[in-house]
Amino acid sequence: MITHQPNSIYAANIDRYKNMPYLRCGNSGIKLPRLSLGLWQNFGSCNAYENARGMIQTAFDSGINHFDLANNYGPPYGAAESTFGQVFKQDLSPYRDELFISSKAGYDMWPGPFGDGGSRKYLVSSCDQSLKRTGLDYFDVFYHHRMDIETPLEETMQALDYIVRSGRALYVGISNYQPAQTKKAIEILNSLSTPLLIHQPRYNMFDRWIENGLTDVLKENGIGSIVFSPLAQGLLTNKYLNDIPKNSRAHSKDIIHLSEEHITAEKMTKVRALNELAILRGQSLAQMAIAWTLNNDTVTTCLIGASSKEQIIDSVKAMSKLDFTMDELTAIEGIIKE
Repeated sequence: MITHQPNSIYAANIDRYKNMPYLRCGNSGIKLPRLSLGLWQNFGSCNAYENARGMIQTAFDSGINHFDLANNYGPPYGAAESTFGQVFKQDLSPYRDELFISSKAGYDMWPGPFGDGGSRKYLVSSCDQSLKRTGLDYFDVFYHHRMDIETPLEETMQALDYIVRSGRALYVGISNYQPAQTKKAIEILNSLSTPLLIHQPRYNMFDRWIENGLTDVLKENGIGSIVFSPLAQGLLTNKYLNDIPKNSRAHSKDIIHLSEEHITAEKMTKVRALNELAILRGQSLAQMAIAWTLNNDTVTTCLIGASSKEQIIDSVKAMSKLDFTMDELTAIEGIIKE
């Protein structure tokens, strides 16, 4: 287990790239770790800084060199970027050229008509604010976080192109775009000579919407993907096998994707069956769920969240068994479709 003294001077693990596999992102020159760390939750100002710092250190020491942010991650909005900025300044700045750091804008961020959506005004202003909070000179990739039907797609893509050409980011990404929207965004960006690098959609055993057209678009155009919510907000772990813990996400009113209503008897029957299969594979359910998402050949990397160093270490162990037999895949399909 990788450990750190809270106030020690950080030196990265010299074997950090030894056991983490990396995969080329679409047709680009970028290779990403099969696991990336998202800072959506547990990195806000209400969370313990040393725990956040320890998780970022542990991730990097384990070969996770991609860190994913957004302008409104917290709480409050912007806090996760500020936390990451502190850790970067304190620990990671000597390793900047080894890191792949992303941020996004698209959802509600500040009051007034320019604090949300997909306008050039919002995206450029938000990128500048995010760079200031993180203390970075540039992002490796900057995303539009969600489709904005009130803003012409051309304006949004031109804003992303400008962000790259102005040196604020190296690559362009989009998140939560449907297949037709993605195809159009690719066409616009290609016409601007700033090709789309990556798409960030939600994907797990219980949420497979990307298989209905999006993966085809990504394959046809050589675009990578980084999928989030591989554990279905904790449902695909052993946390809910018996009941709903009081400190779990299902009890939190701040979590929008999982509630007690989602944890039905029918779904829990499936989760328990999947857990039995994971045990037969010699993995935890969470490890198998991560490995399953990476079994999709369109998926470049899987974006995990964490509340502790131990969770990151446990997720990394999934890398030791990514392959599935046809019988295992058939069994998973049968359980999910019951």
